[in-house]
Amino acid sequence: MASSLTCPGVVWALLSFLCAAASCVGFFMPYWLLGSQMGKPVSFGTFRRCSYPVRDEARQATVMLEQCGRYASFQGIPSLEWRICTVIIGVGCGLLLLVALTALMGFCLSDLISRTIGRVAGGIQFFGGKLKSSSHSLLRWSASRSRWSSS
Repeated sequence: MASSLTCPGVVWALLSFLCAAASCVGFFMPYWLLGSQMGKPVSFGTFRRCSYPVRDEARQATVMLEQCGRYASFQGIPSLEWRICTVIIGVGCGLLLLVALTALMGFCLSDLISRTIGRVAGGIQFFGGKLKSSSHSLLRWSASRSRWSSS
């Protein structure tokens, strides 16, 4: 099989795939923030959470549900900033994965990646990375704002 990638292109394709995979796994994992509530360890990400309080109607009390799961709906995500970040990070991960998979296909197809396609893919990859970093900045701002407003 002929490859359309040069030696630096092969390194770029492999690193792109590893970084895109790590970004996607990190996006889906609910371990962004760790803490404790009602004496139990809790963690959550933008759209998943582990160990969260629920209302037990039979006992008329709030109990900790010790399992991981998604929010019931998009509106169930705790704040507007977290909903925005979920969308932005999802789009960024999608762009990174698209470029990485295209670059990996360059291993098998001889005329897939040209100099122009490589530059466009690099631009898309840069934009995906900027989306992810801007959403992380929004999350930090949101966390600092909520910390100050609660005190």
